[in-house]
Amino acid sequence: MTASILIVDDDHAVRNSIQEFLTILEFDTYSADSAESALTFLETRHVDVIITDIIMNGMDGLQMTKIVKDKYDVDIIVITGYTGNYSYEDAIEKGADDFIFKPVRFEELLLRLKRVLRERALTQERTLMLERLKELAITDDLTKLYNSRHFYNQLENEINRYKRYQRPLSLLLIDVDHFKEYNDTYGHLEGDKVLFNIAKLIKSCLRTMDTAYRYGGEEFTVILPETTCNAAMMVSERINKVVKDDLFIEDDKKDLSVSIGVTEYLPGELVTEFVRRADKAMYIAKEGGRNRTSFLLP
Repeated sequence: MTASILIVDDDHAVRNSIQEFLTILEFDTYSADSAESALTFLETRHVDVIITDIIMNGMDGLQMTKIVKDKYDVDIIVITGYTGNYSYEDAIEKGADDFIFKPVRFEELLLRLKRVLRERALTQERTLMLERLKELAITDDLTKLYNSRHFYNQLENEINRYKRYQRPLSLLLIDVDHFKEYNDTYGHLEGDKVLFNIAKLIKSCLRTMDTAYRYGGEEFTVILPETTCNAAMMVSERINKVVKDDLFIEDDKKDLSVSIGVTEYLPGELVTEFVRRADKAMYIAKEGGRNRTSFLLP
C-alpha cells in the first residue's frame, strides 16, 4: 500500500518541490503552508509521515510535532536550515523520527523517508503480533471463546463494577450432558466439533455486554452484567432450547443437550463462592434429569 505524506512548510517553493518529487515516486502527497493548517488537516485525514520545516510563521514545526505525537499515529521528519539553533536531540525530544538540514537533497530525503517507513511497518507488525499473542493468551483454541483464566479476571472486574453501581450480576454454568459417552462412541474429533458448535450457539443467545467462556472440558460459563436471576433464567432457557433444537439437527444419533446452573451475585461474597453456587445449581439440573436449567438464589 502506498504511503501517504504531508509536507508542511511556509516556503511555497520548498513545499512544492518536495511534493512534486514524492508524487513522481508514487507517494500519496498532501501539503500545508503552516502548522495550524496541518493540524486542521489531520482532524479529518490520516497520513503515515509528516515532513515539516521547523521555522514557520505562527506555530513552529517542533511545537506541532509534539501535538501530533500526542494525538496521532504519525511519523515525523523535521527539516531546518538553522543548524546552530536546533539539534537532533531537540527534535527527537519533541517526538520527531528523523532530522534533515537544508538545503534538502532529495536523495537524502528519500533514504530517510524509506527508513522511517520501514521502521513504521516493523512497529505496526510488532504491535499486531503482540495483540495477537494477547488474544491467544485469553482465548480457548478450540471454541474461540475466552478461557477460564480470563473468566476469573473478568468476573473480578464485574464484581468491582457491582460494588460501585449496585447493579445485579448473574452467572451461568453450562455442562454438556453425556459428553463422555459421546466422545467414547464417536471419537474426540467429533467431540471437538460438538464443543465448537455449542460455543457458537451460546454466543448467539447473548447480548453485546454478556461474555461466554470455556470453563474447562465440556463446561462453559456466561457472565451476565446488570441481569437478575429471573432474567438470567430466561437466557439459560433460550440457550438450552437452541442447543437442543439446532445442534446436529440432521443426525439424530448425535442428539445432545446441556444442563445449566444459574445464580445471582450476593454482596460481599468471594468469587469462589459465587462460582461454587452456580456449579451447585448446575448439578441440581443434572440430578433433575439433565436438558434443563436450575437456579440457586444467594
